[in-house]
Amino acid sequence: MPIYEYRCKQCGCKFDKLVKLSTQTSEIECPKCGERQAEKSVSLFGTSGASSGRGSFGASSSCGPIG
Repeated sequence: MPIYEYRCKQCGCKFDKLVKLSTQTSEIECPKCGERQAEKSVSLFGTSGASSGRGSFGASSSCGPIG
C-alpha cells in the first residue's frame, strides 16, 4: 500500500496516510479535526540512488496552518 500526502480542506492540516489504491479521497479522515474533506497533495517521494547509497524522503506530518 502506498503512502499519500493529504491536506484537509477544512482546517489545513497536512498529513500522510497509508492507503489502499482503491481508497476514495472522501474516505480519508483528517487526524486533527475529523472531517472527511481531504485532498491529495503533490509530494516528494523517497529515492535510493546508486551514487548516494541512501534514500531521501520529503513527506512530513505537520498539522498546522498552510501559508
